[in-house]
Amino acid sequence: MKSLLPVLTVVGAILLFWIVSVVPMNMHLTADQAQREGLVVSPDTPAVRQEYSGIGLTLQNPGLMVRTYTLERPRLPSPHQVAGELWNTIALQNVTSRRSLVYHGWVTLSATLLGFAIGTGLGILLAVGIVYNRAMDMSVMPWAIASQTIPILALAPMIIVMLGSIGIQGLFPKAVISAYLSFFPVVVGMVKGLRSPDAMQMDLLRTYYASPAQAFWKLRLPASVPYLFASLKIGISASLVGAIVAELPTGARAGFGARMLVGDQYGQPLVTWAALFAAAITAAALVGFFSLMERWTLRRMGMQAA
Repeated sequence: MKSLLPVLTVVGAILLFWIVSVVPMNMHLTADQAQREGLVVSPDTPAVRQEYSGIGLTLQNPGLMVRTYTLERPRLPSPHQVAGELWNTIALQNVTSRRSLVYHGWVTLSATLLGFAIGTGLGILLAVGIVYNRAMDMSVMPWAIASQTIPILALAPMIIVMLGSIGIQGLFPKAVISAYLSFFPVVVGMVKGLRSPDAMQMDLLRTYYASPAQAFWKLRLPASVPYLFASLKIGISASLVGAIVAELPTGARAGFGARMLVGDQYGQPLVTWAALFAAAITAAALVGFFSLMERWTLRRMGMQAA
């Protein structure tokens, strides 16, 4: 309970700020709609009409303030509107329907998991090479760091176009972008973990005439497990972001990115916000899964999770 209190406090503060921000963000739309419906009359003086119609009318009419939370196409949706859209598109839709966020979530998740697997495997292999080969340490590691300075929004269309020109389309190009974002945390974490044994431990293995392979399997790899799981939790979130970003420049018809595009193109902010929250919930679930795996693995190894 004590560990949940700080989290609930932060969530409550964010939710309160969100609720308060709805009124100033939507007051102009609410006042304009009320005037068109004849519910209120704005001042006749043109000089004050524009300012008064947005602020004065809303503040002087509590009913209009309430309406800022129920607009069909608000600038900033209220929490209950987003929750209602999530319920409608998750619980009330058939999972095979294109209106279902479960369907779109699976499309994005499939690219995420494939890219994450590729990025994790590549990251571990590069980390082992960097630790055991000085040439790779001096050459590969700087390039891995430099690769993360390239904006993914600029790189994603290039990768998709290049792969599309040789006939590779669909899931794999999105997975490549996910792998690009997820491999770097794994490389850094594994390098740190494989180098975490101190000099006394390494000297003890040399005393026993342990081979480099035995030192790797018996000491370096077990010592790197906590660092690996920390990297995996970062990598899976980055991989999900990569899959969503990859869907944006392709005009994808399915996936969280496709739903965000639909919401932006057709003026349906609730669709966009629901997809954003669904993506956040998916990321939280994936990180939670790896947290459970970390606790179980470290307990089996006789270690304690941080």
